[in-house]
Amino acid sequence: MKGLSFFRTIQAKLIIVYVLLILIAMQLIGVYFVSSMKNSLTDNFTKDLKARAEMLSILTADKFGSEAGTSDEETAVESLRGMVNNLYINGAEIQVLDANGKIITTSVPSQSDYVGQRNTQTVVSRALQGISDNEEYIIADDNVRKKVVAKPVLSGDKVVGAIYIAADMKDLYATMSRINSVFISGMLLALALTAVLGVILAHTITQPIKEMTRHATAVAEGRFNRKMPVFGNDEIGQLSQAFNYMTGRLREALSQNEEEKEKLASILTNMSDGVVATDESGVVILMNRRAALMLGAEGPLPEGAPLAELLGLDQEQSVSLAKGNAQSAMLHLSHLGGEDPNSVRVTFTPIHRREGVGIAGTIAVLQDVTEQENLEESRREFVANVSHELRTPLTTIKSYAEALDDGALDDPQLAVRFVGVIRNETERMIRLVTDLLHLSRLDSREARLRIQQTDITEMLEDVADRFSFQIRQKRIDISTRVRKEVSTAWLDRDQIDQVLGNLVSNALKYTPEGGTIELEALKSEEGMLSISVRDSGIGIPKKDIERIFERFYRVDKARSRNMGGTGLGLSIAREIVKAHGGSISLQSELNEGSQVTFTLPLQSQRGSEA
Repeated sequence: MKGLSFFRTIQAKLIIVYVLLILIAMQLIGVYFVSSMKNSLTDNFTKDLKARAEMLSILTADKFGSEAGTSDEETAVESLRGMVNNLYINGAEIQVLDANGKIITTSVPSQSDYVGQRNTQTVVSRALQGISDNEEYIIADDNVRKKVVAKPVLSGDKVVGAIYIAADMKDLYATMSRINSVFISGMLLALALTAVLGVILAHTITQPIKEMTRHATAVAEGRFNRKMPVFGNDEIGQLSQAFNYMTGRLREALSQNEEEKEKLASILTNMSDGVVATDESGVVILMNRRAALMLGAEGPLPEGAPLAELLGLDQEQSVSLAKGNAQSAMLHLSHLGGEDPNSVRVTFTPIHRREGVGIAGTIAVLQDVTEQENLEESRREFVANVSHELRTPLTTIKSYAEALDDGALDDPQLAVRFVGVIRNETERMIRLVTDLLHLSRLDSREARLRIQQTDITEMLEDVADRFSFQIRQKRIDISTRVRKEVSTAWLDRDQIDQVLGNLVSNALKYTPEGGTIELEALKSEEGMLSISVRDSGIGIPKKDIERIFERFYRVDKARSRNMGGTGLGLSIAREIVKAHGGSISLQSELNEGSQVTFTLPLQSQRGSEA
């Protein structure tokens, strides 16, 4: 397999093509050269035979002419034999023929038996007819190829005989064989050198390609710091430069892509809204941390989790989502750690394909609108409470004013009582509006704090003295206690007086006769001033404790209103404490009393601030 794979490489193909080109070229050159050499040698051999035959025909003609008329034929034959023997041609047979084609003499002793017989070959017949250009090839009995040449012997214009030469071509073919051997040896040597040069040439071409392949593999694996060596300015060198440039650009592009991906991941992770992405079949492929928290899927998502099932969509919504027609939906989820379900608005945005046919997926954005819903509900409740709180005294004032107008004014005793009711209801409305204005200023940070160093003991005693009349009326025992480490603090005396007044007022309202109220100031574990108001009153049910600081919230609305409360005292207290940078809390048990505690910074030497 390794051998077969080698022949599939560019290096092997280059070597094979290079060797084949040289082989074909040398074969073509060899065929042309050998053919030309053979023709040249054959032509030269034939010309030599013809020249010898021509010379012999002239000499023979002279012999025939000089011996004419003599009676001694043997002398003539001996003369011709001597001449033929002197004109020796290696491997050739020379015959002298008379006018009838009979052999007079021959140069081959073994052929002497044929003397006196006729030579009937075509070339001889043509020569006796006076044709001078007569030649042909024959194969002898010993399978040797021979060249035959025949020339007429002319005495004047008369043909008196013929010269026949049959030359053996064995030496000529031996020479051709040696030439072929030399050519084949040279060709094999040239092919060997060509193969070596081909290997070197292929190596110079394929080695940069192999190096580029290794670098391309490294780049594919993410190792962009490697560079291709540039060995020259040829095409391969230019390709190496282009590859290095491409690697640099790819590194920059991937770096930018990673940065954008990290930015996108950071944005998705830190978004306050949940984001869920699905593929074309509605299966979740991406979910940020906020969405996982909303949907209760903080662990690994089950493989192939459909979005419709994850969101709990009904059949109609699922069909609209699959078609890409779903726009938004309001869900109530209970996965955010709270007991009550949270309101989540889901907005669906389909991802259209580039071709514009079908959708490639869906982006679902989850917005937790629970706080907005609660704020809207609080706003509606606040408006309703304000309307109710204002309508009750206004209705009372209107009723008593109409009664006075209808004649009650003529009854002095009744008129005084009605006017007193109108005055009380008016003062109640004034207190309500004043508290609302105060809350509004605190919410908008328009109420500036006048921070000053305050004696805590004096402040608590002043509050207790302020309610001394009500305390004596209900025979309530009130006490104040201040630890030494919190003798003074930096705070807005008037604002904190209002907080303490609201807390003591509530304690007086809901503490029965003979009860107790305790005011205590100490340093908390966090190093802050902690002031608590504890009473032995009726207490607050647990279900109402979380909402006790809400505006207009009352545990017993009828009783609180009859006691003259506006329902804003604790809300104002909370806002004032928050403005000081502190916190307020309430602990209570039904029929066992309540304790309200608020903390303030001890060392807050700020000037007047919002």
